[in-house]
Amino acid sequence: MSSQVLSEQTSHVSAFVALLRAHAAATRRLNVQLLADHGLTLSDFEVLLRLARASDMRMRRVDLAEQVFLTASGVTRLLDGLERSGLVERGSCSTDRRVVYAVLTQSGLDRLQGAAASHFAQIEELFGEHFDAGEVDELTALLDRLGEGTTEECAPPS
Repeated sequence: MSSQVLSEQTSHVSAFVALLRAHAAATRRLNVQLLADHGLTLSDFEVLLRLARASDMRMRRVDLAEQVFLTASGVTRLLDGLERSGLVERGSCSTDRRVVYAVLTQSGLDRLQGAAASHFAQIEELFGEHFDAGEVDELTALLDRLGEGTTEECAPPS
């Protein structure tokens, strides 16, 4: 491969690099704030939010891993920490002993509700610093197309 190929970027590659940089910067900022304010990482928050929205506030661990894009061992490590903190507990399945659920505890729901308002306000602040309302709508539409319309609503849990 020639050095010219490596040094040249198409507008598509530049857009992808910009997307990665923006994701990394936003993730770092929001993770630091969430951890300092509530003792939760972004991954912790996402897991608690998904459990809060799930039927009976429980999900099979394998399904949870798939939804948060973690391996089985990755979600196990994450859930182990949440279990030690009393935010999540293990649940069993009465019809299949092989199935293990992650179940949101009342303490986990309380922590999520406490964190959600400030976390979503910080997201509003971050985007508000860089975009006006029309640009946010346009960005959302563009990223939805890139994500094949798989976005989910991110309203705070009630």
